[in-house]
Order: sequence, then structure tokens, then C-alpha cells
Amino acid sequence: MRNYSIALPFWARAFLLAGLAGVVLGAGLIAYRFYDRPTVLSVAVGSFDGEAAKVASVIAARLEATKSAVRLKIVPTDNVLDSAKIFAEGKTDLAIVRADLGDLSLARSVALITKSVLMILALPGSQVTSIEKMKGHTVGVVGGEINQKIVEALKAEYDLGDKVIFKNMAPADTPGAIQSKAASAFVLVVPLSEKYISLVRRFFRGGHNSFPALIPVESAGAIADVEGAYESFDIPQGTLRGNPPVPDADSTTLRVATYLVANKKIDPDTITTLTQALVTARNDLVRDQPLLAGLTAPDTDPGAYIPVHPGAAAYYNGTQQSFMDKYGNWIYLTPMVLGALASIFATAWRFLGGRQEPAETTLRSLFALPRRIREVKGEAELSEIENQVDQALDAEMASAIRSENAQDISTLVSMAHRLEDSIYRRRQMLAEEPAGTIESNRHTSF
Repeated sequence: MRNYSIALPFWARAFLLAGLAGVVLGAGLIAYRFYDRPTVLSVAVGSFDGEAAKVASVIAARLEATKSAVRLKIVPTDNVLDSAKIFAEGKTDLAIVRADLGDLSLARSVALITKSVLMILALPGSQVTSIEKMKGHTVGVVGGEINQKIVEALKAEYDLGDKVIFKNMAPADTPGAIQSKAASAFVLVVPLSEKYISLVRRFFRGGHNSFPALIPVESAGAIADVEGAYESFDIPQGTLRGNPPVPDADSTTLRVATYLVANKKIDPDTITTLTQALVTARNDLVRDQPLLAGLTAPDTDPGAYIPVHPGAAAYYNGTQQSFMDKYGNWIYLTPMVLGALASIFATAWRFLGGRQEPAETTLRSLFALPRRIREVKGEAELSEIENQVDQALDAEMASAIRSENAQDISTLVSMAHRLEDSIYRRRQMLAEEPAGTIESNRHTSF
């Protein structure tokens, strides 16, 4: 078995090492591109007027323009109830939902979008001046199924049961129902923003004295204690009209929040990044998009009706992980990984250089050759050893010269002289032995 191999030419080693470096760099580039690519989260958005989807699209475009690490993919729906349904089914990562709608067991709040108030508006001249007096009348529920839960809360608190006919109707059908007096009062749940207050005013167009009356929900506090999604709220005097004021005094009612929620299984760091990007986008866009003014931090208390997502809580509470918290393990492991890579490259370099054994092993083998030379029985075997010695000495001498190690060079020169002398003397001995002796020795060796 041969103990040595011929070293590869320099151009071959350079070519192979360049190829290996190219593979490593290519793998590193692919890994970086994979790590650097943005995270895309799908968000279900819907409202009866389509405004929510428009605002969400503006924010999504802003995140893309600023090359945020987290982007949004808008999944449009018809309303907040549909958004809650597909979110509960796990079809989207995020959703804009109202707190009293759908199965929100997987939901964790990221941002408070707005708060909507319950308005019970009685037609002008109607005898319905309180919730108790709605008994025996028809009440239109604008939005239909979306507001069923709040209607059920009113039924339970005021014992309305089947004493009131609640009739579902679409927002587009409401003006006609008001004009035809299809109901004595109408239930709406809308934000107290100028856009939606103007919408309510358009529903009830009429003379100076024909504006509807706002019916208070006096037991709003009791309902809120039972149904955690709601809270008691006072609509300020003159909110719907200033002169004469409607309402003519602060009017108690219910209020419900609309949130951007995320699936609780999403990585907290991703939601932290998203929350920061949303707040930045809101500050940049609120002047052109007034609806964004309501985008604020949700309730971060542990007892909140919809718990805050840990990633969002970290941003709002200023408890984001520091650089060392995030990357401490990587900093610790990197030197170990680099050390392992250095060993791999060193092994590759030795392989590409054609050195299959360490220099110590090679020299040890060379020192053992004189004994082998003395036992050689024929010229052919001696010539083979001589070729092996020449190749090994050439490789070792080249290595010693490159490293400029004078001691190694001196040792190799001395070894070369010794082996050359041993081979010469053995060749002389073989030449002086009679042919018969050689033949006899050959047979004896078998």
C-alpha cells in the first residue's frame, strides 16, 4: 500500500478552492436572501361601506414602500362578521374584527382601530321615548346579523323577549325604511367620527323639527358587567345636531371596540415589528386618512377582554428584546461554528494539496526505509522503492521550502543522502551475489 500521493498542481488547487468558495458564497447568499425577505401576513378586512379595506390597503402600500420587514396581504370581506369567521377558521393571520363578533379564542389584539357606539334612534313624533316603550313596536336593526349580539344583550337586560319585533335591514335599505316608517326606531352601531355622524344625518333627512330622538340605554353599565365586549359610554350633548341639540343632554349607551387582531401562534418578534411599522405608518398617514386617528394601543392589562399579543405588548410597554437578548446565542455559537469551518477548510486544503498523511508520518516512514532496503531481494523492488523515495522527498522538500523551515530542509537533505547511500550499497550487494543464490533466495522467500 502506497503511503504517498502526488501533490496537485497549483492551478488545479486554485481552481478547486475557487469552486468551493463559490459554493459557500452562493449558499450564504441564498441563506441571506431567505432571511432578509419580508414576512407577509394576510389580514381579513371588511365593512359595509368598504372604507376599512381602503384604509388597510393604504397602510399595506406604505409598509411596502418603506420596505418594512413585515408586509400585509389584504383579504377583502363583506363585513367585520365575515372577517371574524374566516379568521377563526385559520384562513388569515390577522383580521379587523369587532370585539362582540365571532369566535375570537385564537385572537390577540395588536392595535385598537376604533370604538363604535350604539344609537337607538326613534322617528320624529314616535311614542318610543325609552327602551321599555319599544315593546309592541318594530325596531329596525341596521346591519342585521352584525348587531344581533348587542340586540340579544338588550333583550336580556330589559326583558324584551318577543314583545319587540327586531327587523334586520341593510344600510342601503335604511333611508327607504325610515321614509316609509317601516319601524318606529332604528338600532345602529357606528363610530363617533364625522364621516359616520354625517351618514346618520343623511338617513334622517327632513325638516328642522323632524330629527329623530336618541333613546338612552340606562342599564349600559349592567350590560357591560355581563358582556365583557361592551362598556358604558355617554354620547355628548349635541353630537348629532347642534341646534336644537340632539341629544339634548349627555346620553348613556353602549360602546364596543374594533381591533386588529393576530393569531396567538404568530411569532412575537414578527408582531412587534408589525406593531412598530403600523404606528409609524399611522403617524405618517393620519393627515390624509383621518380614520387612522383612532388607531391606538389596545388594553394591555392581563384581564382585557381580548388579551394583547405578546409581541404588541412588548412594543407598547417598551420591553422589546435587546440585541444581546436576541442574538446572544448566535454570538456565543459563531466562534465555534467558525472553528469547525476552519478545520474543514484545513482538511480540504490538505486534500487538494495531495497530502494524504501528516508530515510526521511521512518522515517516520522515510526513517524506516533503510531496514526495508536491506531486505530487498531484487532489482525491481529496489527500483520501486527508489521511485517512491524520490516522489516523497520532492513533495516534502517543496513543502519545507514554502514554509522556509531550515531545520526541515536540513533533515530532508540528510535523509536523502542516507537513503541514496542505502540504495546504492544494496544495489552493489545484489550485483555481487551469484545468480544461483539470488534464485535460491527468491524461492526461499515464497
